[in-house]
Amino acid sequence: MADRTSSNIMIKAARPEITAVIADLEGYPDWAGGIRSIEVLEMGDDGRPAKARMTLDAGPIKDTIALSYEWDGDEGVRWILVEPGSVVTSLNGSYRLADRDGGTQVTYELSVDSRIPMIGLVKRKGEKMIIDSALKGLKRHAER
Repeated sequence: MADRTSSNIMIKAARPEITAVIADLEGYPDWAGGIRSIEVLEMGDDGRPAKARMTLDAGPIKDTIALSYEWDGDEGVRWILVEPGSVVTSLNGSYRLADRDGGTQVTYELSVDSRIPMIGLVKRKGEKMIIDSALKGLKRHAER
């Protein structure tokens, strides 16, 4: 992913517990801001989502897109846009999980392009807001 934005957070939970939260795509509207709904379209051989359609409502971006997911056990997941929406033209991201003393470090990387013209600094600030909100929501959800 070229031109990506990333951030990380420590979560007091084991990788399998966090991966279970991440893999529960249909639960995202409960903890991930800006996601109104998600419908899993295909499941992979590992029992985790392989393709999903989501409706976004994040500030200026209101759209419906489809993503394809590639899971790396409990070490992470990568996703790419497979059906662009009317606003989102490219979206690539990943969660990477690493064992640390007392918990798991989760790193979220994201790159989004849209039909709305944005200078690079504004685009990365928007990505950073999405990432930080998602990481905080993931932490709250995984630690409860």
